[in-house]
Amino acid sequence: MFKIIFSDIDGTLLNAERDLSEYTINTIKKLSRANIPFILISSRMPAAMRHLQQKMNIEHLPLISYNGGLIIVDGKPVSSTEIPLNILSDLHNFNLDHDVHLSLFHNDEWYAPRDDFWTQREINNTKVQPELKDNKTILEKWKAENKGAHKIMAMGEQEKIDAVKNFLTDNFSDDLHLYRSKPTYLEIAPKKISKLTAVQHLLDNHFQLPLSQSMAFGDNYNDVEMIKGVGMGIAVGNAKPDVLEVAHMVTTPGKEDGVAKSINELLKI
Repeated sequence: MFKIIFSDIDGTLLNAERDLSEYTINTIKKLSRANIPFILISSRMPAAMRHLQQKMNIEHLPLISYNGGLIIVDGKPVSSTEIPLNILSDLHNFNLDHDVHLSLFHNDEWYAPRDDFWTQREINNTKVQPELKDNKTILEKWKAENKGAHKIMAMGEQEKIDAVKNFLTDNFSDDLHLYRSKPTYLEIAPKKISKLTAVQHLLDNHFQLPLSQSMAFGDNYNDVEMIKGVGMGIAVGNAKPDVLEVAHMVTTPGKEDGVAKSINELLKI
């Protein structure tokens, strides 16, 4: 029997309006009454997840943000993995000739270099406002604070993103995970973490449950390990081929309440 559920957000849990449907909200509330935790696990920052938790009445539950780079329990970080400053600095110097939009994230801080098309698109997607500060200023600030980035989001024309990806692959392939969710987007995260390592951490340290009793939903490349590793990994119908290939089961697309439908069918709640 499954005693805990992990779900990705974008492309998996949200409807066509990039919000939670009433059916999904009601399903998660039923899960709560059945004492089955529903944990959001995303590449988003915590601030872009909490409003969704509130709608489902699950603010008391842990959050996994930045693809596992930051795990929050009872409002406090219990695990934090960052991209070190030397990599940020090298990327910044490389980018001086390419001018790709580099958004820098640490916990609930989001720094966008300028208010452009990409910034507005992310505000629209996540309902969070960034601070507008150039990358160099933030690197100096974080150096003084002894901080790195939980995530870097590179956004721009396809050829420019190709150049950034090639630079990072050539120089830091042992240190970084590079997720290309779209030709114009490159998500950069520390290599030693994944959604599966974060799931394992929470199960071992917080819930004391085995992987075999966990269920997870996802749609994208950064969900592959998790979908493969949990007791029941479910891909939504719109998932990438790599995810569909490793999933134990495929449900309807995310925009058609695939997550909630599967929960209702499998758990009979």
